[in-house]
Amino acid sequence: MTYRESESDHPCKGFRLTIPNVKPVHLVFGDCATHYTLYLLLTKTIPAMCRLLAYLGSPIIIDKLLYQPKNSLVNQSINAKEIEEPLNGDGFGIGWYVPELHEEPVTFVSVNPAWSNRNLRNLAPKIRTECFIAHVRAASVGEVSESNCHPFQYRNLLMMHNGGVENFSRIKRKIREPLSDELYNWIKGQTDSEHLFACLLNHLFADGKTTVTSETVMGAFEKTFGDLKKLMEDADIQDAAYLNMVVTNGSFFVGTRYTTIPGEEPLTLYHSEGGRYVVEDGISFMVAPKDDDQAVLIVSEKLTEEKHWTAIPSNHFVIVDNALNVSVRAIKA
Repeated sequence: MTYRESESDHPCKGFRLTIPNVKPVHLVFGDCATHYTLYLLLTKTIPAMCRLLAYLGSPIIIDKLLYQPKNSLVNQSINAKEIEEPLNGDGFGIGWYVPELHEEPVTFVSVNPAWSNRNLRNLAPKIRTECFIAHVRAASVGEVSESNCHPFQYRNLLMMHNGGVENFSRIKRKIREPLSDELYNWIKGQTDSEHLFACLLNHLFADGKTTVTSETVMGAFEKTFGDLKKLMEDADIQDAAYLNMVVTNGSFFVGTRYTTIPGEEPLTLYHSEGGRYVVEDGISFMVAPKDDDQAVLIVSEKLTEEKHWTAIPSNHFVIVDNALNVSVRAIKA
């Protein structure tokens, strides 16, 4: 075990603790989560995971999703409740669409923890959008850097991932080999997530295809998961890969709750749908619509303990179309 002053590659000044076979942790003075995280690292190996949120519906101010619910995504960055590792402080990212200005989304990522980022706190009450996704990161594959923060963007598409591929370095070269030159050079980071997105894009746009629909995205997901399982088998990787992912073009969502080993329970994923999303005293509700109000949420973790959250079945897609209809379908991979 080593314990040394942190280098400048991390935004917070403190110390870096390295334990064999456990991901390094940055210890920051004044961080109330540090002592608990250190205890966990000293007593068990922690599978690093993340938390995500996706909203599609009537225009909403994103502060209502990021900060106001009792178990908001920002709260999940420091104290997640439905996963073994409660801390997701290795950066964050948000993406949203402003179609009247541009077909491509806006993204904002940072290596700072979401709970302490002043820019995010300042921006959130001032962004209003119909389509919004957000992610807080607990690094597994790849260093803490902006190029490894979700969501990842390709043209008008965004993707984020909650999960991971064990021993990814053993198959990384093989995943890259079939990629087109454009997608090979498009990858900027080190994560398994970005490489899986590139693989999905390679299938999505194969043979000159240009039309992107929820059906074509699901087909690309199934081919990507099939490729991954074959590569893992060839490399004798016996641990499950956890693949909760969301792809959007601003008009629809395709989400997955999936793991590569049959019978293994995937990570949690829920959806909530209704007329209009509101938050009162930290409690979120889907209430009766006003005019044409309607909304759908997909989340790793329920934002409150209310009963309007529905668990996505294991190894299924959740699809939200441009009319905000929600459906689930088994993943064939």
